[in-house]
Amino acid sequence: MIATSSCKKISQKSQSVVCSDCAAFDWFNYKGNDDAYANISKSDKEYLNPILAGFYPDPTICRVGDKFYLVNSSFCYFPGLPIFESTDLVNWKQIANIIDRPEQANFGNSRLSGGMYAPTLRYHNGTFYVICTNVSGVGNFIVTAKNPAGPWSNPIVIPGVDGIDPDIFFDDDGKVYITHNGSPPNNISLHDGHRAIYMFEYDLKNQKITSQPKLVINGGTDMAKKPVWIEGPHVIKKSGYYYMICAQGGTGFNHSEVVFRSKNIYGPYESYGENPIMTQSHLDPNRKNEVSTTGHADFVELPNGDWWAVFLGCRPYGMDLYNTGRETFMMPVEWKNDWPTIVDGNKAIPMMNKRPNLPLSKEKTEPMSGNFVSHDDFENNKLDLKWNFIRTPSERWYDLMNGKLVMKPRQESIHTETNFSFIGRRQQHLKFEASTKLEYKAKDALGTAGLVAFQNEKHYLLLGKRLNANGKQEVYLEKTAAKSNDGKPEIIAKKEIAENEKVLFLKIEGKARFYDFYYKTTEKGAWILLAKDIDGALLSTKEAGGFVGTYLAMYTSSKHFD
Repeated sequence: MIATSSCKKISQKSQSVVCSDCAAFDWFNYKGNDDAYANISKSDKEYLNPILAGFYPDPTICRVGDKFYLVNSSFCYFPGLPIFESTDLVNWKQIANIIDRPEQANFGNSRLSGGMYAPTLRYHNGTFYVICTNVSGVGNFIVTAKNPAGPWSNPIVIPGVDGIDPDIFFDDDGKVYITHNGSPPNNISLHDGHRAIYMFEYDLKNQKITSQPKLVINGGTDMAKKPVWIEGPHVIKKSGYYYMICAQGGTGFNHSEVVFRSKNIYGPYESYGENPIMTQSHLDPNRKNEVSTTGHADFVELPNGDWWAVFLGCRPYGMDLYNTGRETFMMPVEWKNDWPTIVDGNKAIPMMNKRPNLPLSKEKTEPMSGNFVSHDDFENNKLDLKWNFIRTPSERWYDLMNGKLVMKPRQESIHTETNFSFIGRRQQHLKFEASTKLEYKAKDALGTAGLVAFQNEKHYLLLGKRLNANGKQEVYLEKTAAKSNDGKPEIIAKKEIAENEKVLFLKIEGKARFYDFYYKTTEKGAWILLAKDIDGALLSTKEAGGFVGTYLAMYTSSKHFD
């Protein structure tokens, strides 16, 4: 079992990865430089959106006493389902990854946008529950923990459930209900994107379904308008009503959040006449600090009775292009005539807003919003929680020793849907710098190591070090995009470096759509530009497809050029 942040400490000696062509990374530095944050002044009474910048989609939230907990989708990144803690809803600290053991989820050779879909987090009688869908494995499941920092249980499978985005609701009478997205009634689609919401009762103690699934919402808000992709249901009880909030319109530009209510748990559910309760699809895309694709919300009640919503959104740099993926935003919920709305349903999501009526946290945590610097010198004996692998590792191929992250080049490469030697963190800003110090000497012309801006196996920009056909060391830039060069990798820049140079410094600088690539061979030397204004649209969801955001990662392979 690979050691992750939730695993017990074991001696470095027994874990040591030894190889003559290992890639050793001395440190990794990330810096956010977004203009929007540089030009505003925030007081202690305000907070910045998004509250979790970068690829943190499908947020789900709950409160336990004076603490709040939030979980996001993670697809086939491992460890998965990151969980955060906060006391003020503004400053968030990651405390664990819920899926951190291979026996909980083995993503095998699944597509990257498979794996862990939208979870729901709830707390009941001293136990935390996360219900989720592993579309690359067991399907719908529940994991539990007494401590939100873990350990979390192995998945409790819920068999026979067709669909995704499950919600678990604990009613006042002790009954438990699971709600989920599923196929249309009788599996007959009346229009493209026709989906439905189903509900059934669940026996928590015996871990089994105790009722037939009941159709509670067919299609969405108004079938006459052919609504599409009703999903992401969450059930909330307030003032004698059961409210069901759902995403509608698909996770793209037309994404929205809608609400239904009923006096009975099974309905019939009435659609709010002013739906959607939140969308940005009608607003001018050329507005300043655009936020798009908002939806997939979850609500939480504060001790004073205020309600707030967390939801996903995106920050395009134009033409519906965004490389940071779907991020977590937050806004207050306003109740009007016993119906909830967010920003009146149709106003723009502000970058800065008045913060919740909660004591401001005094704990020092690594920032997750605004411009910030994040540095890792790899001095600890385990990886920080922000680092991820792609898919579940089946062997140990990295080590932390002597203040370095050592990674073993293996035959698996970035071109393949495998667990290749890749350790990355999210790109969290439109404008950023990511840099690292690398020690690496390839055995032959097949091997490489370097720094990659990665969206998926067919869409990435790799700044690497290798031996060229003449056996000389060189730094190079490789581009892979489905729409160019028949989708095959192509070297678009390269430069030979001296044979005696053992250390190489690498830097990627993002400027919204365009990326610059630098290198140097001495720490005090000036950065040397290898390639400028490389079009990074290939890293956008619009170009690459899927549901993930860009990662900035350290990578190595022994057969990259095979």
